[in-house]
Amino acid sequence: LTGKRPDELGIYTNSEPVRQVYPDLVTLPQAFRQAGYHTVGLGKLFHQGLDENGEKTLFRDDVSFVHSYRALGRSPAIGKKGEGRFAGDGSIPWCRWLAAEGGDAAQPDGMLANEAIQALESDHDKPFFICVGFHKPHDPFFAPKEYFEPYDVEEVSLPLAPEDRTPLSRYALPRSYDFSIFSDRDRREIKRAYHACVSFVDAQVGKLMRSLDHQGLWDNTIVIVMGDHGYHLGEHGWWNKVTIFELGARTPLIAWVPGAKAMGAESQSIVELLDLYPTLVDYCGIEPPHQLTGQSLRPILDSAGASGLSKPAFTQVTRGGIGMGYSVRTERYRLIRWGREGEGGTELYEHPEDPEEYHNLAENPDNAVLVRRLTKVLKTGFPSLN
Repeated sequence: LTGKRPDELGIYTNSEPVRQVYPDLVTLPQAFRQAGYHTVGLGKLFHQGLDENGEKTLFRDDVSFVHSYRALGRSPAIGKKGEGRFAGDGSIPWCRWLAAEGGDAAQPDGMLANEAIQALESDHDKPFFICVGFHKPHDPFFAPKEYFEPYDVEEVSLPLAPEDRTPLSRYALPRSYDFSIFSDRDRREIKRAYHACVSFVDAQVGKLMRSLDHQGLWDNTIVIVMGDHGYHLGEHGWWNKVTIFELGARTPLIAWVPGAKAMGAESQSIVELLDLYPTLVDYCGIEPPHQLTGQSLRPILDSAGASGLSKPAFTQVTRGGIGMGYSVRTERYRLIRWGREGEGGTELYEHPEDPEEYHNLAENPDNAVLVRRLTKVLKTGFPSLN
């Protein structure tokens, strides 16, 4: 939402509001507001904002949005009832599932969907920019019970790691939780609940799509459906996010741009979430308020072959003991480097041969030239490493 990488901003945690550090930085929704759009921010967008007294508050940025709405914490009591339990011995507080009573409207994401529909169906005397930050499938894994029903817990598959996988850097996974306490039953229940949460939020997105149908808005409205990261469901023995493996760093991204030649096509182009800011101001004729790090995706969206942009994607993660992990993904490889000097180790994975990145090729002397080349590419995304 700022068009800048964490390394550029110096902000690496969810607890630091961007406005405390950069009070005058123009965010993506703020740029649209300044251009005369009616801006609406619903749900989990900015993780930390500031209230009218300058105190930290969740999901708020008053200079970006004319109207904001927070659903988290407002669920009725019935939405907290149902069948569910903690995984393992309960020592991992967020690892809990609930097949909840009360239907969609008793959960924050159902409340957000209803608020978004009201925003879409209001009379608009200005063009609008509406952001909806759904929470699920974030933990705890709560969803209305009807979304659990299509998934038989006995049929849930569990990942089997290859026995010949190469050792990971000791920084590859956080050391926050010990998932070895989970039984196979725990693992199946958590994975089933995760799938139920995905189905639940998918249904909420569907409600917004139907509202666009009813309002006849598809011909003059850009629609982006995206996530903010991926998730591990037992791969590498991990049940969470906060990795820079493919499963943690890659995210869904769907774009609808009226009139674009590539509509309906699938693209294998490597893109970044940073590219959304320059893409949207490009299509809407808004002058970028500052230098944006990403690139407009217009060459892809306006290409009948859904190609036209060739660049790597960069990801970083904080990790205790080493400070930072850096990753670059090209069309064929992912290189990971731990520490600013690489002192925590290097990992190299090849795609699509090793999609879950179990086989580290960095230690093979035959790959030394490739590792050096990709390290140079990595440094183009993180100038602080030079």
